[in-house]
Amino acid sequence: MRERQFVADLVSDQKLPKMFKVRQKFLRNSIDVKEIPNIIKELLSDEKFSSQIRPGMHIAITAGSRGVANVDLTTKCIVDFVKEKGAEPFIVPAMGSHGGATAKGQKAILEGYGITEEDMGCPIRSSMEVKKIGLTEDGREVFIDKYAAESDGIILGCRIKPHTAFRGPYESGIMKMMAIGLGKQHGAEVCHEAGFKNMAKNVPLFGKAIIKNAPILFAVPTIENAYDETCKIVAVNADEIEEKEPDLLKEAAANMPRILVDSCDVLVVDQIGKNFSGDGMDPNITGTFCTPYATGGIQAQRVCVLDLSPETHGNGIGLGYSSATTKRVFDKLDLASMYPNAITCTVLGGVRIPIIMESDREAIQVCVRTCNEIDKASPRIVRIPNSLHIEHIMLSESYYEEAVKNENIEIESQPEYLPFDEDGNLW
Repeated sequence: MRERQFVADLVSDQKLPKMFKVRQKFLRNSIDVKEIPNIIKELLSDEKFSSQIRPGMHIAITAGSRGVANVDLTTKCIVDFVKEKGAEPFIVPAMGSHGGATAKGQKAILEGYGITEEDMGCPIRSSMEVKKIGLTEDGREVFIDKYAAESDGIILGCRIKPHTAFRGPYESGIMKMMAIGLGKQHGAEVCHEAGFKNMAKNVPLFGKAIIKNAPILFAVPTIENAYDETCKIVAVNADEIEEKEPDLLKEAAANMPRILVDSCDVLVVDQIGKNFSGDGMDPNITGTFCTPYATGGIQAQRVCVLDLSPETHGNGIGLGYSSATTKRVFDKLDLASMYPNAITCTVLGGVRIPIIMESDREAIQVCVRTCNEIDKASPRIVRIPNSLHIEHIMLSESYYEEAVKNENIEIESQPEYLPFDEDGNLW
């Protein structure tokens, strides 16, 4: 106790600036949620897609581990369409090593997104067992989920989005859903073995082998706008994936949000979690990249993480790229959930433990206190709720004049000191 108080005393005199709320304005080109069933039904009613589903077929439909907008609805719409054609759908968790690399853990992730057997009206067949289906062009073995491999057809439900650790024509999307998602722990490990330096080559290499050797029918990917809303849904036939996905990725990248100030001394992230990003906090927003093969996001000298989301179930991957965190976060960590993902992708930095402080205030103070060459009487601090929802954020008083001049920033409050309770935690 005395030691903890000594550490707290080292930063207790570090004053924190007044903060003000702002709304960041981005293009809002969303689809009305009520229209999603009609859109998917119309897409899949095209002869090119509907003719592939015949009565009595057992159809596997993939669902991943990311917090995709309306994922329960889009998945249900695909299930319903397959049923209307007289086939028998089932859902397969396609998430590599996530969920602690266990069948139970992966099913629980889907259930957390509202994808349950009861709500979907079909079975969820979750297993870590894989089956070899063929070889890549360079002779490597390719494995995918056993249930999917033995089905009569696979429909890929997914989202297309820039990846957090590499750049290429195929990042997070259809190819990756096949190569790593359907590959489960084993397939993901094989694909990651050469590291993220080679991921832009390996994802399409394995993806194309799966298209060739597995019963892939088509994909129904979504794209989201800057507000985490569905803004586009398309259907892509198996023989079109290689050609069409790169353009869809460019469209997804153009819709990504960003923090509308380029740099800060301290970035405060209220929550991280797998429901926000595979990296806990999306480095395309926070700048906390785990490899040198991707860049972007805000430039921050220190990053402070205050909490984990309930949906991440203790998986604090990404915490290792922060500078400081709270005892609250440390107590919630489920290492058995974090480590398999890190080991599989061969990047261990995200599961390291940063400096741990007792309260929110101390965690922010230690970040400001340890910054170099800044104005510590008026530090530049940016606070976001998480990396997925950054419409409403907070800026420190030193940004006020800059914010007033930015037509894409709407000031929502006057600068005030952060409201800490008697324990030093934010209300």
